[in-house]
Amino acid sequence: MSERAAPFFCPYCGDEDLRPNERGHGAWECAACSRAFQLKFLGLLAPATSDNTSGGDDI
Repeated sequence: MSERAAPFFCPYCGDEDLRPNERGHGAWECAACSRAFQLKFLGLLAPATSDNTSGGDDI
């Protein structure tokens, strides 16, 4: 069993009838709209800073 999460719905039509695609890791196909797509993890985002960057005066 894979330790990766599977998508819950198609990003194009929103249907939930998804199946793994033969193209490999992260590839999925939607039976409802006949589209194939691939998911890829890009990395973690840098943490947000708590600095006040709005430029306004604090009252």
